[in-house]
Amino acid sequence: MALKSMTGFARVDGQCDGASWAFELRAVNGRGLDLRFRMPPGHDSLEARAREAVQRRLSRGSVTANLELARASSVPVIRLNEAALSQVLTAAERVRALAGSPPVTVEALLGIRGVLETVEPTETPEAEADRLAAMYVTFERALEALVDSRAREGGRLTSIVQGQLDEISRLVDVVVASPARRPEAIARRLAEQVTRLTAGSSPLDPDRLHQEAVMLATKADVEEEVQRLRVHLASARDLLASDAPAGRQLDFLTQEFNREANTLCAKANDPEISRAGLAMKVVIDQMREQVANIE
Repeated sequence: MALKSMTGFARVDGQCDGASWAFELRAVNGRGLDLRFRMPPGHDSLEARAREAVQRRLSRGSVTANLELARASSVPVIRLNEAALSQVLTAAERVRALAGSPPVTVEALLGIRGVLETVEPTETPEAEADRLAAMYVTFERALEALVDSRAREGGRLTSIVQGQLDEISRLVDVVVASPARRPEAIARRLAEQVTRLTAGSSPLDPDRLHQEAVMLATKADVEEEVQRLRVHLASARDLLASDAPAGRQLDFLTQEFNREANTLCAKANDPEISRAGLAMKVVIDQMREQVANIE
């Protein structure tokens, strides 16, 4: 099972009853799950459902969801304001009675402000519910596309991290196989150090000298670091094969890898082991950069 990346992109279009829209989802790295929705006013219920859908599918990442909505141009409805017309007729009749003027024509009445009103058509509750339902279906398709995008990127990250783990394992084998770790090599180096320390000075107590030699040998031994590195390698490979999000655990493991590599370099008393330890630190640092993208 491949890891999933925290980065991805998806865009899906939809339409219903003269309205068209597009959902655009972008995801980048994040410590947790951070959701940002940008929708026109009046879509609060849609946003709530969309948030729940994202929280069910994703566990980490900074996700931005944009909704672009366009409505088809509608023809305004002209409506007669009968109450206003009634008042105008009453006033006109009173003026004609007082002044003896001719009756008011229909054209004149309709030209009076307020008698005719222009009304924009409104969306019925049923039509709005149908549109919101269709928009949510579009969002789910966009979310699925985003998940697929993150999975594809995660597959590439899995291959990279697997290669880095293989390289760390190879470098651990180099340390294990180093002739400098053999008991006779360690004994020879200790003997040389003791000879330099005692040259030209009074003899040291043999028991105390033995104790110091044992302490130096223990300090120079990197077997414990080698074993811990192998345990971390096994744990990391288990995480790569897991279905669960593994980004945080892999990040912790890279810190542990680095800790053991530092200790190995500090204990190294041979150029070959030092080179292997330094090369290991380089690979671990590269792996940490890749792990930062994993969900």
